[in-house]
Amino acid sequence: MLQGLVLLLAFQFIGEILSNFLGLPIPGNVIGMALLLVSLISGVIKEEMIRETADFLLSHMALFFVPAGVGVMLYFDLIQREWLPIVLGTVFSTFAVMAVTGWTENLLDKNKETSND
Repeated sequence: MLQGLVLLLAFQFIGEILSNFLGLPIPGNVIGMALLLVSLISGVIKEEMIRETADFLLSHMALFFVPAGVGVMLYFDLIQREWLPIVLGTVFSTFAVMAVTGWTENLLDKNKETSND
C-alpha cells in the first residue's frame, strides 16, 4: 500500500510542478491524474501497483467531501443570495452531462456493432 501511495503522490507532485512551472491554467492534481492515466494505459505503471491504495481511498471517499461541505457553510450567505443561478446551472449541467453521456454511449454501441459484423 505504501508503494501505491508514493506513486499517487509522486504523480500529483509532478503535476503540480508542471502546472506551476509552465503556468498552465489546469490544476496540478488534474495534470498528475492525466499523467497517471497515460502511465497506466502505456503499461509503465501496473494497475496492481496502486490497486490496494486506490481501493482504500475509494472506501473512504466520503471524508474527501468534508472540506466542500465546510466551504458551503462558510459561503451560505452568498449561496442564499444567488440560489437561482446555482440551481439553474446545476440542473442544466446535469441534463447536459446525461445527454452527452447517452449520445456517446449510442455512438460507441453503433461502432461496436459495425466492428463485430
